[in-house]
This record gives sequence, structure tokens and C-alpha cells, in this order.
Amino acid sequence: MITNQMVQETLGMFAFLAVELTLLFLLISYLVGVLQEYIPPQKIQAILSSKNGKGYVVAGLLGSITPFCSCSTIPFLKGLIRAKAGFGAMMVFLFASPLLNPIIIGLFAVTFGIEVALTYFIIAMGISVVAGYGLEKMGFEKHIRAEACVEDGPKGCGASCQGQAPVVSKWLRIWRSTWKDFKKVLPYLIGGIAIGSMIYGFMPTELLSSIATRDNPLAIPVAAVIGIPLYIRAEAVIPLSAALAAKGMGLGAIMALIIGSAGASLTEVILLKSIFNTQLVMAFLLVIIGMAISAGFLYQYLF
Repeated sequence: MITNQMVQETLGMFAFLAVELTLLFLLISYLVGVLQEYIPPQKIQAILSSKNGKGYVVAGLLGSITPFCSCSTIPFLKGLIRAKAGFGAMMVFLFASPLLNPIIIGLFAVTFGIEVALTYFIIAMGISVVAGYGLEKMGFEKHIRAEACVEDGPKGCGASCQGQAPVVSKWLRIWRSTWKDFKKVLPYLIGGIAIGSMIYGFMPTELLSSIATRDNPLAIPVAAVIGIPLYIRAEAVIPLSAALAAKGMGLGAIMALIIGSAGASLTEVILLKSIFNTQLVMAFLLVIIGMAISAGFLYQYLF
């Protein structure tokens, strides 16, 4: 039964995510554009080169210190693509950044203990590196859309040749490129937020905890799949998990839900469709679901 509270929560979540993700996308896109002005693409390519084994680890560590949610990794990813960074390393960053968010790790340690948090970090980092390496070796780089590799805006004289200050034209050019990127992903962004908000508003925690009980052998796979369409911010995912644990949800299922929701929200998947072909989007989803399920069973066995 649909109640006024459900409708209000749905509309509130839609408004909150629309404002938050819009500001995040514009800010991060602009900052990436500024970084590209001062850090040559060749340097980024060298650091995150898939031919250098260290590139995968560096990408994972870079992801672990960036407080990005699953959606706000997209503009940073587009910057890496245009800088021609190694494909495998880019995928490691895409997997690791939202999962190893320092806020999540900190809340993990406080809520479940340092041992649980450290185990989570090792699992997420390890699988991210292996998955990035594997996808590159299987040739999935060809499934990046051609338009995602094209740099927007002129790199030549621009307005500076008209007598204006070069610094003004540079900042303006970066903003125009940022705005152009935003307009491309806006339909995907709004669609994903709308669907995710409805799921958030109309799916009670009681349903999740009843499905993913300790005695249900399918609890962990179900929790992993349910987590995908949920858009749960880092600040909310751990308190929500604690509430679900109090209602009888097993730790393994909780870990699967956290990895599924934090690693691949529906909004992120829709945004990725503007950058990747379907084959690579499906491979990304399979990695996240596989990571969620394997981590869930490992936690159930260890803890």
C-alpha cells in the first residue's frame, strides 16, 4: 500500500540526489579539466599504464583516497579515457573508488570493527585489480564508445587570439567542455535518479531483512542483486546495514548488499551506458555482483 510518507520520501530523495549529483558532476568534471591543463596526458598515461604492473595498484590506491560515490566516478573516468590512461587501470579505479571510499572504510571500522573493515578493504582492492587486469586481457577496451575518447572544445588559440587574457579563455573553455559533457549525460542521470528514488521510497527495510535472513541459502545472492538498483550514499549505507543486522540480516548478506549498492548503483549503470557499449556495461555488472557474492560468502564463513 502506497502511503503519503512513501511518496514524500521518494520525492525528497529525488530532489536530494538531483541537486547533489548535478553539483558533484559539474564540480568534478571541472576539476578534472583543470588538472588536465596542468598534468600532461602523457604523465597520466605513464602512471596508469596497463603495461606497468604498478599502474593497477596505483589506480586502486587512487580510488581509495577519492571520496567518490559510484556516480561521481564517471566524470573522473571520462578524464582518464581522454588522457589515454591504461584501460585495465581505469577499470580498477572504476571498481575501487566507490567501494574503498574512505568514509565507508571509516564507518566500517567504527560499526563492525577494524578486522571487518580491513578484510573488506583487502577483498575490494584485490578483486578490483584482478578484474581490471582480466578485462583488459580479454580485449574489452574495444567496447568504449568512440565519442567518450573525443576531447571537447578547441585546444588552439581560442579567445586569447582576440586580445583577451589567456587565463580567462582557459577557464571558460574548461567550463564549456564541462557543461557539454553534463548535457550529454543529463537524460541518463535524471532517469537513473527517478528509478532509484522510487525503489528507495517504496522498498522497506523490513522486506530486505526478511528475504536475507541467516537461514536463507539464497540470502547473499539476493542481497547482492537487490543492492544494484538501490542508490545508497556512503554516509547512509553503514547505518542502514547496522539497522538491518539488528533485524536479523546476516553479516554476509549485509556485505553483499553494501558492495552491490555502493559499487554499482542503477544511476551509475545508466551513466556508464553513455560511455561504454552494452558488453562492457554487462561485464562491469558481473564483476560487481561476483565481488558482492564472493565477499558475502567469505564473511559468512569467517565471521
